[in-house]
Amino acid sequence: MFVMIGFGIVIFSVFGGYILGGGHMGVLWMPFEFMIILGSGAGAFFIANPKSVVTHTGKELGHLFKGPKYKKEDFLEVLTMMYQVFKIAKTKGLLALEQHIEKPEDSPLFQQFPKFYGDHHAIAFLCTYLRLMSLGADNPHELVDLMDEDIETMHHEHQRIADAIQAVADAVPALGIVAAVLGVIHTMGSITEPPEVLGKLIGGALVGTFTGILVAYGFLAPIASGLKNVYHAEGKYYQAMKTGLIAHLSGYAPAISVEYARNVLEPEYRPTFAQVEEATSALPPA
Repeated sequence: MFVMIGFGIVIFSVFGGYILGGGHMGVLWMPFEFMIILGSGAGAFFIANPKSVVTHTGKELGHLFKGPKYKKEDFLEVLTMMYQVFKIAKTKGLLALEQHIEKPEDSPLFQQFPKFYGDHHAIAFLCTYLRLMSLGADNPHELVDLMDEDIETMHHEHQRIADAIQAVADAVPALGIVAAVLGVIHTMGSITEPPEVLGKLIGGALVGTFTGILVAYGFLAPIASGLKNVYHAEGKYYQAMKTGLIAHLSGYAPAISVEYARNVLEPEYRPTFAQVEEATSALPPA
């Protein structure tokens, strides 16, 4: 919603101001300039990025319009899930979780939490570190470093797409200048034409510079920034699991471990202490 509103504001402000200032929209219609700028920008995007980035970019743009994958209720759910897992581990030992860790797809424990259960990456992350703990990995500092590397790897995979779009945004103004220079060259070849013809040719050349700057700073750079914000918000889901796991490994009670996890969340998505307490109180016996 806000992405479309933002695009609308950019378009209205630029072209509305131009028209109100007495400009004519027909002068800005230069399809060959657009082909030079957008075509070369797309070509540079293909040259600079691996197949995985190119093929997933469209999907991630849709992600931008939908907003972050996890909502406030999803963070409440994962906190509640961790409470139940930690409670079982405290009362029955980590071995009681073995069946859930080894076959999470068949786990009645995880099936109580639909959003988490349907998220393959989140389940794999949690089960990996619960398995390590059950095998005797009991140094919180070593596990923190490993989790950070794991989260950074997942983050980098998505971040490459935002960085690729930002790279194109940085290049497009220069490609606009290329189109403008070609327009000037074309104009110089028509130097004997009357002033009204030359004026049109020079105006067309300047459209290239205008288009490059507008596309870069009005659309591509905000898209890249928006994707980074989405990825940051989603990363907090894993940060919460990491913090809860480390607190549990450090010997804290389930309620305290979950409270540690709750406090790393962004205020926009953070459930209140009372909401978490109510949700955990409603859980069936471990």
